[in-house]
Amino acid sequence: MPSPRAAMRSLGSARHGSGHWILQRLTAVASVFTVLWFVAAMVSLSGAPYAEIRAWLGSNFNATMMILLVVSAYWHGALGLQTIIEDYVHSPALKVGSLVAVKLLAFALATSSIVAILQVAIGS
Repeated sequence: MPSPRAAMRSLGSARHGSGHWILQRLTAVASVFTVLWFVAAMVSLSGAPYAEIRAWLGSNFNATMMILLVVSAYWHGALGLQTIIEDYVHSPALKVGSLVAVKLLAFALATSSIVAILQVAIGS
């Protein structure tokens, strides 16, 4: 029978939290800047016809900023959901399944968003 101290050793820090925390803060800061840019752009484009918005998105800068917005938003969301799942889902199988599902869904949605941005920007 292990001593109480030996039993507690396996319950300590996994030493992975600081990297996750830093990534979550970096994606939050990136999202703040890209969302502010997006809101300002949408206000300036309000009422513009589709052709003008398509030409606006055809700019390298604007297409890049839209892609950065999508990447930072989906990455930040996936990191936040990962934290929630790790904290509140206690079944190991459900936890692993949920984490895999969140990461795959975030990747699939981000990829489809980027493809849509590129299709509009390139004009195909």
